[in-house]
Amino acid sequence: MDGAHRRFVTTHWSLVLAAGADVSSIEAGNALARLCETYWYPLYAFLRSRGHTAEDAQDLTQAFFARVLERQAFAHADPARGRFRSFLLSSLKNFVANEREREQAQKRGGGISVVPLDIEAAEGRFQLEPHTDETPERVFDREWALTLLDNVIRQLALEMTRAGREGQFAELKEFLTGDDLHTGYAATASTLGMSEGAVRVAVHRLRRRFGELIRREIAQTVSSPEGIDDEMRHLWSSVSR
Repeated sequence: MDGAHRRFVTTHWSLVLAAGADVSSIEAGNALARLCETYWYPLYAFLRSRGHTAEDAQDLTQAFFARVLERQAFAHADPARGRFRSFLLSSLKNFVANEREREQAQKRGGGISVVPLDIEAAEGRFQLEPHTDETPERVFDREWALTLLDNVIRQLALEMTRAGREGQFAELKEFLTGDDLHTGYAATASTLGMSEGAVRVAVHRLRRRFGELIRREIAQTVSSPEGIDDEMRHLWSSVSR
């Protein structure tokens, strides 16, 4: 195994897969909990898009994670499929399809804070989503991508703040995903007291770091380095359609 693969095995999802059915793996359990805490909202949006009420979606989401975080789910994760995103959605579908589990959702999920759910904020966010004829699966993919990007932007903002460039980031972050990077350079340069050329360089560096952080975040959700590029393409297609 080369150096890249040795480093990769320490990422969250690959760590969970490596643990397999070893329910005593505290490190893998913590990694799985961190992934679930980060990516619970796309599942909530999926359930709401399927017609579940806000209350039922909350209960089902919590009950689902209660089951997943028992760690017995490790043994059912197929390393060949490779993606935490796929495992999470297919597992939820199976969970909801089981009528007995659905009937016990309130008992198992109600009042149990397995994964911290800000249900009011989640429902408010869901209500602001555009009403389309998209499938629940499409909604899940889009919200997954947006959640990942939001997480990366928070990481980037923290890095810039620690470097004493919080004000610069506030002005430059609009260039992270914009297509026309030439628009606004002059105004931004004036606001920051920089030359236009310096702004271009700063934007280039910021976008490069943004891309690095996206790849690093995606690496936490796939089982091998080879899956990163495919997941990158899926991410951008999910937010651009």
